[in-house]
Amino acid sequence: MSYQRFESRDNSYRHQRQPIQSIIVSAPDKALLITVAFLVIIGFMAIFSASAPKCIDEGGNPAQFLIKQLICFVVGFIGLKFFTNFDYKKLGDWSQIFAWSIIVLLILVDFTPLGVTVNGAKRWINILGFQLQPSEFAKPAVVLLLASVFKKDADLFDQKKWVMAFIPILIMLGFIFVQPNLSMVILLLSVSVVMFLAAGGSLKLFFSCLAAMITTVVIAATTIIKPYQMQRIRTWQHPELDPQGAGYNIIQSLIAFASGGFTGVGYGGSIQKLSYLPECHTDFIFAIIAEELGWIGCVLIIGLFWTFIHRGFMIASRCPDMFGKLLAVGITFSIGFQAFLNISVASSFFPTTGVPLPFISYGGSSLIVSLCMVGILLNISKKRIKKIRNVENV
Repeated sequence: MSYQRFESRDNSYRHQRQPIQSIIVSAPDKALLITVAFLVIIGFMAIFSASAPKCIDEGGNPAQFLIKQLICFVVGFIGLKFFTNFDYKKLGDWSQIFAWSIIVLLILVDFTPLGVTVNGAKRWINILGFQLQPSEFAKPAVVLLLASVFKKDADLFDQKKWVMAFIPILIMLGFIFVQPNLSMVILLLSVSVVMFLAAGGSLKLFFSCLAAMITTVVIAATTIIKPYQMQRIRTWQHPELDPQGAGYNIIQSLIAFASGGFTGVGYGGSIQKLSYLPECHTDFIFAIIAEELGWIGCVLIIGLFWTFIHRGFMIASRCPDMFGKLLAVGITFSIGFQAFLNISVASSFFPTTGVPLPFISYGGSSLIVSLCMVGILLNISKKRIKKIRNVENV
């Protein structure tokens, strides 16, 4: 009997010593907010520096692109404030409506006169004088859909999941591919895979799908992929074979990196932005930053994005529910991977793709969507798990 009493007291003591989890509501993650603020400010400076010569040559206001970006920032900041205070758990109720709204916009872009073609790609829609890129809004739509269906399990063969999420996502991917916007398709597919694994998806199934995808890509490379896309791959490998044609952007971008050196030529002193490097305020803005701010500026940008990714995944790990965890993972990875793609293209690590650098490249749709996604991430950071250890009174 005495032994049983001793064992009971011992078990009670160990139970008291176990960590107890409680959910607390705190202020939004300040480190994440400061990191995004620095990226946006650097973006304003880079856009003005890269676009001013072009505006002057065309007889316009040197700050024309900067003013437009500032207007979009105001809209995006309002969205950030709204989603920071809007309970993220309620977003799942709107995921279907939001996704099908994006599909309607994609249809209008691809098959109606409202679609606007720029540089051979029909990715924008003109509504009341404002241009939007619906494929950018597909990023939060995909993240919301997958977080809603994966919050309980990662079963890919559930019929309800196909109706609610997988079919709308496949439709979006199809319309985005038609534009054509292969880089966004790759980004959305990568986000989907990461969220599947984060939800506890089967690694065996993942590797089986990966093998099938590689086979599909090989077949597509010879049958589906368009000639200009294959040309991009060849040019990426040997840009010197067509220095005045397909290889021009890559060569000029690499010249910008080489000219910048360690400390750069100074803010505003870029030569490549003087009609040498096209689209230097959008897809290749990182090359202009490298030329003006040098290796130090590049490390600063990469460090800020690394901090963003670190804080985002930390927010996901501390979130008390699976829906919030998956939202945080999807948002963090989509922005971080997009930054990785843009930087890799500018430095010729990847073939040329039309992906903007989040928060920095000129583009209203990208900035608005990115800030709204950050707002959701900040809202998730307000609710986190706190571990409390009870100590036995002596």
